[in-house]
Amino acid sequence: MQGIKRQLRQLKKETLAVYLACKDARVPWYAKILAAAVVAYAFSPIDLIPDFIPVIGYLDDLLIVPLGIWLVVKLIPPAVMTECREKAATMSGKKSRNWVAAGIVIVIWLLLGGYAIALISRNWNR
Repeated sequence: MQGIKRQLRQLKKETLAVYLACKDARVPWYAKILAAAVVAYAFSPIDLIPDFIPVIGYLDDLLIVPLGIWLVVKLIPPAVMTECREKAATMSGKKSRNWVAAGIVIVIWLLLGGYAIALISRNWNR
């Protein structure tokens, strides 16, 4: 169990490092877009597959986030990633809440949900 907790803490630090790399000017634009999507998904309270669905609900979290981070790390220059990992290690002990970022993520998910509902209802009425 300790191994899993350690891996989860490492994944959280890596996600923070990817977030920090997303702000760096040396990172290509396509890596920034993918990094922003992965970080938003990782920290979003809304999942593609809800967690209350047995097994499959957690499977998306166990696959999408680590694979997304792995891909983003491959796209970010190694020197930038090293710097961002060092920053993330110093920041990880601090508890901070960014309510603005959380609000933006929630608004984006609500807009996407509304758009999906509109598409479904438009096609349902045909």
